[in-house]
Amino acid sequence: MERSYCGELTLEHVDEPVRLCGWVHRIRDLGGMVFIHMRDRSGLIQVVCDPKKIKEARDLHAEDVVEIRGTVTARPPGQADERLTSGAVEVGADQLTVLNRAKDLPFSVEREELLPSEEMRLRYRYLDLRRPSMSQIMGLRHRLMQLGRNYLAEHGYWEVETPILAKSTPEGARDFLVPSRNLKGKFYALPQSPQLYKQILMVSGIDRYFQWARCLRDEDLRADRQPEHTQVDIEASFVTEEDIQKLVEGLFHLWVKEIKHQFLEIPFPRMTYKEVMERFGTDKPDLRNPLEVTTITERFKGSEFRIFAEIVDKGGIVRALRLEGGAGWSRKEIDSLDEEVKPFGFPGVVWARKQDGKLSGPLSKFMNIHEFKEGELELALAGTDPRLVNQAMSRLRDVCGRRMGLVNEDKMFALWITDFPLFERDEETGEIVPSHHIFTSPQAQDLRYLEQEPLKVRGRLFDVVLNGIELGSGSIRCHNRQLQERLLRIAGIDPAQFEFFLEALDAGAPPHGGIGMGFDRIVAIFAGLDSIRDTIAFPKTTSGQGLMEGQPAKVAKDQLEELGIRIVPKRRKKND
Repeated sequence: MERSYCGELTLEHVDEPVRLCGWVHRIRDLGGMVFIHMRDRSGLIQVVCDPKKIKEARDLHAEDVVEIRGTVTARPPGQADERLTSGAVEVGADQLTVLNRAKDLPFSVEREELLPSEEMRLRYRYLDLRRPSMSQIMGLRHRLMQLGRNYLAEHGYWEVETPILAKSTPEGARDFLVPSRNLKGKFYALPQSPQLYKQILMVSGIDRYFQWARCLRDEDLRADRQPEHTQVDIEASFVTEEDIQKLVEGLFHLWVKEIKHQFLEIPFPRMTYKEVMERFGTDKPDLRNPLEVTTITERFKGSEFRIFAEIVDKGGIVRALRLEGGAGWSRKEIDSLDEEVKPFGFPGVVWARKQDGKLSGPLSKFMNIHEFKEGELELALAGTDPRLVNQAMSRLRDVCGRRMGLVNEDKMFALWITDFPLFERDEETGEIVPSHHIFTSPQAQDLRYLEQEPLKVRGRLFDVVLNGIELGSGSIRCHNRQLQERLLRIAGIDPAQFEFFLEALDAGAPPHGGIGMGFDRIVAIFAGLDSIRDTIAFPKTTSGQGLMEGQPAKVAKDQLEELGIRIVPKRRKKND
């Protein structure tokens, strides 16, 4: 008999014989009958066992692996379980076989409300993945991937795999290095992305390519960053920005329609980098939030409010957020916003509000009452570093928008950000570095600034943002060798390190462009998660460890010798 899946049984299957295989999720022994909630990846089903016929039923424990043969019946009136897709039916067991016993487990798979620590979940990931909520996320990931693959194939894109063992090139983050056994002293690198390979595929005439690509970067980890992640990678020849954007819009429209059963408006709005920074303080604004940031620097030139005036005299800026109805917040609610800006180096938020026709607050003496509507609250920050001011104001915008109930969390809203600077100055070193990556074509009208004023040059860059989260960056690539060499030199990179790639450009490279999108983040948004960790079957900790298998781990001395590697103890500093 073919196997049936627990969560797929409905009233249509009543009176059908079935064979179920899965885990014991929960047991209720009511004396005359034993009720088993049986689980597989599709969901749960209630199985009814007569212990007089099936003696094994009373010996079962949670997470035992069983096979049950029986007949589907409708549940008695009023006893359907609406929480289950199979809740209108149950299976009367005729035969039960225990395929494997489960010992006492470190935590309960059944009690989802009693989650263990994250370290425990990662240590026993095979148990964590059994939980119905985690199984649903893995199913969602699969469905998004298959919908995307079919969509791109239907649009003429070929799925082509690129190497996992690559050459180490200076592209930004640190490479993971893999020593060569046959060529001692030489190393492969795990790819940070397929960027060079997919561009070379365009030179080779593949024309339209996609891949669910594994990307690996040895960088400092954060809560929402993994050393390995999956990227939806797309590249095409003879295209414009609009061609790639239209393709991606159709993909997201399909995902939202099929997964969320919602309508995602296309085409997405387009905003320049300059515009979004001025209006929202960030290059990834959540446009479900209608609040906007304004610049009020001119108000404080020569102002008696010396704190702001001195900052303005030093070339700083003053940014503000006006909240209709915010004046009704308590002093405690307003003061709580200070904690939101402290991580950006500000002691607190300066404010003024209009209530009962009067202005109050630290800024009230320096503001014009006629500029305020009744019930308005204005929050302001001033600083000499525009980057930090914008980051703090963007944070305030997000917090206040949610506090005021302005953001519909169930809605999807996407946009494109365009006209990014091609270069930026590194915060730590002060050196000029690519803002995205060095293989982007400059905008033609800005080529005159390239060597002398590179920070003025805009790239043919575009980011896709969904619900305030940047999901991907794309660009029209530089397909001319001479121009590519100029870009590398401006970034302080020796073109000789990319000779194989430059040779390919010299072989008749077509104009081309593409985009890479973080698939783990996409899954997280559709699953309603804040972190990508639960969208990945076997993620690492924030320190880059795999707790289940115990990695990274030491290897045998003879393995190192075969590779020509010797471990050198870390040198102690004099003051240690």
